Amino acid sequence: MRYHNITKDDMLNGEGLRVVLWVAGCGHACPGCHNPVTWDADGGLPFDQDAEDELFAELGKDYVSGVTLSGGDPLFPANRADVEALCARIREQFPDKTIWLYTGYTWEQIQDLPLLENVDVVVDGRFVQAQADSQLHWRGSANQRVIDVVRTRASNEVVLL
Repeated sequence: MRYHNITKDDMLNGEGLRVVLWVAGCGHACPGCHNPVTWDADGGLPFDQDAEDELFAELGKDYVSGVTLSGGDPLFPANRADVEALCARIREQFPDKTIWLYTGYTWEQIQDLPLLENVDVVVDGRFVQAQADSQLHWRGSANQRVIDVVRTRASNEVVLL
């Protein structure tokens, strides 16, 4: 997996104060995307041990609520195995921190992925420029949903946060 940036003390990409990992690779190519530089799966930097150590150092801070995985798309097929392993390591080392994941796929397309066992919230759906609204909380366009993964998996129907 490759990544473009690790943003610290972020308040825009999930609940609370967060650290955000911006992964490389996205096949959606949504018109109006605010991060087209992250579409190239070969762009950015390798997510190596130093990058993981930086991410985990931020997660170790008491005031950090959790991690948000964005991009690009963390669920770009080439990223899935690495994202699954990373989420498992985060959950094991930081069980009280939340894991949010932004993806252009819909819940219905990804709901059976094993990696979701370690994700608390999914913001799903492609960015649709015609439905863009800067007043929306934690999402860019009205078609996207902020899904409580734990409650959704327990009830077998989408539960919004």
